[in-house]
Amino acid sequence: MNINCKGKLIDLTQPKVMGILNLTPDSFYDGGKFKDSSIILTQVEKMLNEGATFIDVGAYSSRPGADFVTEDEEKQRLLPIIELVIKTFPEILLSIDTFRSSVASASIDTGASLINDISAGKLDPKMLSVIAKYKVPYIMMHMRGTPKTMQSKTTYTHLVKEVILYFSEQLLKARELGIHDIIIDPGFGFAKTVDQNYELLSQLNLLKTLKLPILCGISRKSMIYKVLNNTPAEALNGTTALNMFALTKGANILRVHDVKEVVECVELENRLI
Repeated sequence: MNINCKGKLIDLTQPKVMGILNLTPDSFYDGGKFKDSSIILTQVEKMLNEGATFIDVGAYSSRPGADFVTEDEEKQRLLPIIELVIKTFPEILLSIDTFRSSVASASIDTGASLINDISAGKLDPKMLSVIAKYKVPYIMMHMRGTPKTMQSKTTYTHLVKEVILYFSEQLLKARELGIHDIIIDPGFGFAKTVDQNYELLSQLNLLKTLKLPILCGISRKSMIYKVLNNTPAEALNGTTALNMFALTKGANILRVHDVKEVVECVELENRLI
Protein backbone atom coordinates (compact mmCIF):
# COMPACT_ATOMS: atom_id res chain seq x y z
CA MET A 1 0.00 0.00 0.00
CA ASN A 2 2.16 2.83 -1.34
CA ILE A 3 1.62 6.42 -2.44
CA ASN A 4 3.95 8.33 -4.73
CA CYS A 5 5.04 11.73 -3.37
CA LYS A 6 7.34 13.54 -5.78
CA GLY A 7 8.77 10.26 -7.02
CA LYS A 8 9.25 8.93 -3.49
CA LEU A 9 7.23 5.85 -2.58
CA ILE A 10 5.73 6.03 0.92
CA ASP A 11 4.78 2.64 2.37
CA LEU A 12 1.54 3.03 4.33
CA THR A 13 1.39 -0.55 5.55
CA GLN A 14 3.50 0.91 8.36
CA PRO A 15 1.32 3.70 9.86
CA LYS A 16 2.54 7.24 9.35
CA VAL A 17 2.01 10.48 11.26
CA MET A 18 0.85 13.77 9.74
CA GLY A 19 1.60 16.86 11.79
CA ILE A 20 -0.85 19.78 11.66
CA LEU A 21 0.26 23.33 10.92
CA ASN A 22 -2.67 25.76 11.06
CA LEU A 23 -2.11 29.19 9.52
CA THR A 24 -5.63 30.32 10.41
CA PRO A 25 -6.38 32.85 13.16
CA ASP A 26 -9.56 30.99 14.19
CA SER A 27 -8.77 27.26 14.31
CA PHE A 28 -10.53 25.50 17.20
CA TYR A 29 -7.28 24.58 19.01
CA ASP A 30 -4.20 26.49 17.81
CA GLY A 31 -5.68 29.38 15.83
CA GLY A 32 -3.32 32.34 15.53
CA LYS A 33 -0.43 30.50 17.16
CA PHE A 34 1.69 30.17 14.02
CA LYS A 35 1.83 33.58 12.37
CA ASP A 36 5.52 34.38 12.64
CA SER A 37 8.02 32.77 10.23
CA SER A 38 10.49 31.76 12.93
CA ILE A 39 7.74 30.19 15.05
CA ILE A 40 6.44 28.29 12.01
CA LEU A 41 9.87 26.92 11.13
CA THR A 42 10.54 25.94 14.74
CA GLN A 43 7.24 24.05 14.89
CA VAL A 44 7.83 22.30 11.56
CA GLU A 45 11.33 21.27 12.63
CA LYS A 46 9.96 19.98 15.93
CA MET A 47 7.30 17.84 14.21
CA LEU A 48 9.80 16.45 11.70
CA ASN A 49 12.30 15.61 14.44
CA GLU A 50 9.56 13.89 16.41
CA GLY A 51 8.81 11.61 13.46
CA ALA A 52 6.16 13.23 11.25
CA THR A 53 6.21 11.90 7.68
CA PHE A 54 3.87 14.61 6.40
CA ILE A 55 3.07 18.16 7.48
CA ASP A 56 -0.50 19.28 6.73
CA VAL A 57 -0.82 23.03 6.19
CA GLY A 58 -4.19 24.76 6.28
CA ALA A 59 -5.18 28.41 5.85
CA TYR A 60 -8.97 28.16 6.01
CA SER A 61 -10.52 26.91 9.23
CA SER A 62 -13.15 24.22 8.70
CA ARG A 63 -14.54 24.36 12.23
CA PRO A 64 -18.32 24.95 12.45
CA GLY A 65 -19.13 28.63 11.97
CA ALA A 66 -15.64 29.61 10.84
CA ASP A 67 -15.26 32.91 9.02
CA PHE A 68 -15.30 32.94 5.22
CA VAL A 69 -11.90 33.39 3.57
CA THR A 70 -11.49 34.41 -0.06
CA GLU A 71 -9.36 32.33 -2.42
CA ASP A 72 -6.86 35.17 -2.70
CA GLU A 73 -6.52 35.45 1.06
CA GLU A 74 -6.12 31.69 1.42
CA LYS A 75 -3.29 31.80 -1.16
CA GLN A 76 -1.69 34.81 0.52
CA ARG A 77 -1.61 32.91 3.80
CA LEU A 78 -0.38 29.66 2.26
CA LEU A 79 2.03 30.22 -0.59
CA PRO A 80 4.75 32.23 1.18
CA ILE A 81 4.80 29.65 3.97
CA ILE A 82 5.02 26.74 1.54
CA GLU A 83 7.96 28.50 -0.13
CA LEU A 84 9.64 29.23 3.20
CA VAL A 85 9.21 25.72 4.59
CA ILE A 86 10.40 23.97 1.43
CA LYS A 87 13.42 26.25 1.17
CA THR A 88 14.34 25.36 4.76
CA PHE A 89 13.42 21.67 4.57
CA PRO A 90 13.84 20.65 0.89
CA GLU A 91 12.83 17.00 1.44
CA ILE A 92 9.63 17.78 3.33
CA LEU A 93 6.32 16.31 2.18
CA LEU A 94 3.73 19.05 2.52
CA SER A 95 0.02 18.26 2.44
CA ILE A 96 -2.26 21.23 1.73
CA ASP A 97 -5.64 21.31 3.46
CA THR A 98 -7.92 22.99 0.90
CA PHE A 99 -11.14 22.31 -1.00
CA ARG A 100 -10.40 24.88 -3.72
CA SER A 101 -8.84 23.78 -6.99
CA SER A 102 -7.05 27.08 -7.64
CA VAL A 103 -5.44 26.96 -4.19
CA ALA A 104 -4.48 23.32 -4.74
CA SER A 105 -2.94 24.13 -8.13
CA ALA A 106 -0.95 27.10 -6.83
CA SER A 107 0.23 25.10 -3.81
CA ILE A 108 1.48 22.20 -5.93
CA ASP A 109 3.25 24.64 -8.25
CA THR A 110 4.96 26.07 -5.16
CA GLY A 111 6.14 22.63 -4.05
CA ALA A 112 3.37 20.87 -2.12
CA SER A 113 3.23 17.07 -2.35
CA LEU A 114 -0.37 16.13 -1.44
CA ILE A 115 -3.82 17.70 -1.35
CA ASN A 116 -6.15 17.13 1.61
CA ASP A 117 -9.73 17.99 0.58
CA ILE A 118 -12.46 18.02 3.24
CA SER A 119 -15.13 17.83 0.51
CA ALA A 120 -13.71 14.99 -1.63
CA GLY A 121 -14.17 17.22 -4.67
CA LYS A 122 -17.80 18.11 -3.98
CA LEU A 123 -17.28 21.81 -3.14
CA ASP A 124 -15.21 22.56 -6.25
CA PRO A 125 -15.99 20.59 -9.43
CA LYS A 126 -12.55 21.42 -10.84
CA MET A 127 -10.63 19.83 -7.96
CA LEU A 128 -10.48 16.29 -9.34
CA SER A 129 -9.22 17.56 -12.69
CA VAL A 130 -6.41 19.43 -10.92
CA ILE A 131 -5.40 16.30 -9.01
CA ALA A 132 -5.46 14.29 -12.24
CA LYS A 133 -3.30 16.90 -13.99
CA TYR A 134 -0.61 17.02 -11.31
CA LYS A 135 -0.81 13.34 -10.31
CA VAL A 136 -0.34 14.04 -6.60
CA PRO A 137 -1.78 11.91 -3.79
CA TYR A 138 -5.28 13.01 -2.85
CA ILE A 139 -6.95 12.75 0.55
CA MET A 140 -10.73 12.74 0.20
CA MET A 141 -12.80 13.24 3.33
CA HIS A 142 -16.42 12.46 4.09
CA MET A 143 -18.56 15.49 4.80
CA ARG A 144 -22.10 16.65 4.11
CA GLY A 145 -22.84 20.26 3.23
CA THR A 146 -20.20 22.86 4.08
CA PRO A 147 -18.39 23.68 7.34
CA LYS A 148 -21.15 26.23 8.05
CA THR A 149 -24.04 23.81 7.44
CA MET A 150 -22.60 20.38 8.24
CA GLN A 151 -23.85 20.17 11.82
CA SER A 152 -27.45 20.29 10.55
CA LYS A 153 -26.84 17.27 8.30
CA THR A 154 -26.29 14.47 10.80
CA THR A 155 -29.28 12.22 9.99
CA TYR A 156 -28.24 8.80 8.71
CA THR A 157 -30.07 5.49 8.31
CA HIS A 158 -26.90 3.38 8.23
CA LEU A 159 -23.93 5.63 8.98
CA VAL A 160 -21.03 3.41 7.95
CA LYS A 161 -22.76 2.13 4.82
CA GLU A 162 -23.56 5.68 3.75
CA VAL A 163 -19.96 6.78 4.33
CA ILE A 164 -18.71 3.87 2.20
CA LEU A 165 -21.24 4.70 -0.54
CA TYR A 166 -20.11 8.35 -0.51
CA PHE A 167 -16.51 7.30 -1.06
CA SER A 168 -17.48 4.75 -3.71
CA GLU A 169 -19.21 7.45 -5.74
CA GLN A 170 -16.31 9.91 -5.48
CA LEU A 171 -13.75 7.19 -6.15
CA LEU A 172 -15.50 6.29 -9.38
CA LYS A 173 -15.18 9.90 -10.57
CA ALA A 174 -11.53 10.01 -9.54
CA ARG A 175 -10.67 6.71 -11.21
CA GLU A 176 -12.29 7.84 -14.46
CA LEU A 177 -9.82 10.74 -14.48
CA GLY A 178 -6.87 8.46 -13.82
CA ILE A 179 -6.36 9.37 -10.15
CA HIS A 180 -4.85 6.41 -8.30
CA ASP A 181 -3.04 7.61 -5.17
CA ILE A 182 -6.08 8.16 -2.96
CA ILE A 183 -6.42 8.18 0.83
CA ILE A 184 -9.82 8.25 2.53
CA ASP A 185 -10.68 10.17 5.69
CA PRO A 186 -13.97 9.32 7.50
CA GLY A 187 -14.31 12.95 8.57
CA PHE A 188 -14.65 12.75 12.34
CA GLY A 189 -16.59 15.78 13.53
CA PHE A 190 -17.86 16.69 10.07
CA ALA A 191 -21.64 16.25 9.77
CA LYS A 192 -21.57 13.77 12.64
CA THR A 193 -22.71 13.87 16.24
CA VAL A 194 -20.44 12.80 19.08
CA ASP A 195 -22.14 9.40 19.23
CA GLN A 196 -21.87 8.98 15.46
CA ASN A 197 -18.14 9.72 15.64
CA TYR A 198 -17.69 6.85 18.08
CA GLU A 199 -19.87 4.54 16.01
CA LEU A 200 -17.73 5.30 12.98
CA LEU A 201 -14.45 4.89 14.85
CA SER A 202 -15.54 1.57 16.37
CA GLN A 203 -16.31 0.25 12.87
CA LEU A 204 -13.37 1.88 11.10
CA ASN A 205 -12.13 -1.51 9.89
CA LEU A 206 -15.20 -1.79 7.62
CA LEU A 207 -13.78 1.02 5.47
CA LYS A 208 -11.00 -1.40 4.54
CA THR A 209 -13.44 -2.89 2.02
CA LEU A 210 -12.50 0.09 -0.18
CA LYS A 211 -8.91 -1.22 -0.24
CA LEU A 212 -7.42 2.24 0.31
CA PRO A 213 -5.29 3.83 3.03
CA ILE A 214 -7.32 5.41 5.83
CA LEU A 215 -6.45 8.72 7.48
CA CYS A 216 -7.90 9.53 10.90
CA GLY A 217 -8.06 13.09 12.18
CA ILE A 218 -9.38 13.06 15.74
CA SER A 219 -6.74 15.19 17.44
CA ARG A 220 -8.19 17.25 20.31
CA LYS A 221 -11.66 17.29 18.71
CA SER A 222 -14.98 17.82 20.47
CA MET A 223 -15.74 14.08 20.33
CA ILE A 224 -13.03 13.85 22.98
CA TYR A 225 -13.34 16.94 25.13
CA LYS A 226 -17.15 16.92 25.23
CA VAL A 227 -17.14 13.37 26.55
CA LEU A 228 -14.40 14.12 29.09
CA ASN A 229 -15.92 17.49 29.99
CA ASN A 230 -12.69 19.36 29.41
CA THR A 231 -11.21 21.57 26.68
CA PRO A 232 -9.16 21.08 23.48
CA ALA A 233 -6.07 22.13 25.45
CA GLU A 234 -6.76 19.33 27.95
CA ALA A 235 -7.60 16.65 25.37
CA LEU A 236 -4.16 15.21 24.64
CA ASN A 237 -4.61 12.11 26.79
CA GLY A 238 -7.98 11.34 25.20
CA THR A 239 -6.50 11.97 21.76
CA THR A 240 -3.69 9.51 22.43
CA ALA A 241 -6.13 6.85 23.63
CA LEU A 242 -8.32 7.13 20.53
CA ASN A 243 -5.34 7.24 18.17
CA MET A 244 -4.13 3.94 19.57
CA PHE A 245 -7.62 2.48 19.06
CA ALA A 246 -7.68 3.81 15.48
CA LEU A 247 -4.39 2.02 14.79
CA THR A 248 -5.86 -1.27 15.99
CA LYS A 249 -8.79 -0.70 13.60
CA GLY A 250 -6.55 -0.21 10.58
CA ALA A 251 -5.69 3.50 10.39
CA ASN A 252 -2.73 4.15 8.08
CA ILE A 253 -2.18 7.86 8.76
CA LEU A 254 -2.90 9.77 11.95
CA ARG A 255 -3.30 13.54 11.54
CA VAL A 256 -2.35 15.19 14.83
CA HIS A 257 -1.30 18.34 16.63
CA ASP A 258 1.06 16.39 18.93
CA VAL A 259 3.46 14.27 16.90
CA LYS A 260 5.68 12.75 19.61
CA GLU A 261 2.81 11.12 21.48
CA VAL A 262 1.28 9.47 18.42
CA VAL A 263 4.65 8.30 17.08
CA GLU A 264 4.99 6.49 20.40
CA CYS A 265 1.52 4.99 19.86
CA VAL A 266 2.64 3.64 16.48
CA GLU A 267 5.80 2.17 17.95
CA LEU A 268 3.93 0.46 20.79
CA GLU A 269 1.12 -0.77 18.53
CA ASN A 270 3.77 -2.45 16.35
CA ARG A 271 4.74 -4.56 19.35
CA LEU A 272 1.20 -5.90 19.58
CA ILE A 273 1.21 -7.43 16.09
